[in-house]
Amino acid sequence: MKQPRNLGVLLGAGFLMATSAVGPGFLTQTTVFTESLGASFGFVILASILVDLGVQLNIWRVIAVAEKRAPDIANAVLPGLGGFISFLIVLGGLAFNIGNVAGAGLGLQALVGLSVEAGALLTAALAIAIFLVKEAGKVMDRFAQLMGLLMIGIIIYVAFTSAPPVGEAALRTFAPTKIDFMAIITLVGGTVGGYITFSGGHRLLDAGVKGQAALGQVTSSAASGITVASLVRVFLFLASLGVVSQGLKIDAANPPASVFRLAAGELGYKLFGVVMFSAAITSVIGSAYTSVSFLKSFSQKVSRYENGVIIAFILLSTLIFVTIGKPVSLLILAGALNGFILPITLATMLVAAYRRNIVGDYRHPLGLAILGAVMVLVMTVLSAKVFAEQIASLFA
Repeated sequence: MKQPRNLGVLLGAGFLMATSAVGPGFLTQTTVFTESLGASFGFVILASILVDLGVQLNIWRVIAVAEKRAPDIANAVLPGLGGFISFLIVLGGLAFNIGNVAGAGLGLQALVGLSVEAGALLTAALAIAIFLVKEAGKVMDRFAQLMGLLMIGIIIYVAFTSAPPVGEAALRTFAPTKIDFMAIITLVGGTVGGYITFSGGHRLLDAGVKGQAALGQVTSSAASGITVASLVRVFLFLASLGVVSQGLKIDAANPPASVFRLAAGELGYKLFGVVMFSAAITSVIGSAYTSVSFLKSFSQKVSRYENGVIIAFILLSTLIFVTIGKPVSLLILAGALNGFILPITLATMLVAAYRRNIVGDYRHPLGLAILGAVMVLVMTVLSAKVFAEQIASLFA
């Protein structure tokens, strides 16, 4: 039986995933890698987009067909695995949310001159207001779409003002002069790692988009999420490349703000404030919603009071930032943790895709399974290396 197509829900899930990915770290990553790789960063973006899409389709399809959240699927694969994965996701989500709240504060500071702490509190209040509404899911969908489109529009404007060498960027996207595999892994982890890839998949499940009949809708929603995140990445890359190609120096203390200011003057700096705030507040919402969705499998009370638990999650993130400040070591470990979470969760979903007690008579595409298996191996090796280096640096 074919499901009715709900374009608002499909776009909402896609934008929720995309705006969850496009946070303060995403903006900084893109500008830093553009400065180091130049036009060849286009190849890194292209490679990461293809991998992101493969990872996302593997995970979203299994969630839809199993008609269960990731922790329940993991427990069906191996008892207790769901609890372990949920612990990693919630811990990583909380740590990243502290950074997201701080990023939103920085955006409001650039835009209207508020202190970072006051901006963080205002951000928390706005995010909480969404979950006080009766139909919070629909409001969240619309808000994610609005903020996503706003970010794309502003970054396209800044990209044009920086006058990037588009021809060289296009050439080096397919014929790079240097390739940085660690940059590819970093981009993949930042776009579909940790809680991010599950944000849209769980949103579709909550909205009733599930079952084999819904796979076409799931695929289009996943593709829309990757497309939005990729558009932001591509145009931010072009804006940064325009600045770098002119020989201008990007400020290492705040790379994305520097790009916006150098490309479009003081107006550009104000626009950076809008983009940073938009990126951060949508990441706050996506992180809180998805982290709590992992807890719903373990307690009926969490399901019953879901919005209240989400609000508590946002409040906790904000209070930690405001009272303690940005816990650098925790955020460093959380970044490395993100690299670990992806191969664990992706491997779990690949096993689930071939378990009849989970997916019934569903046949998972072989090409997607092979791509997923390769990503599990590569991410496991590289994330272990990065994580070991981060641990060593903390105790050096």
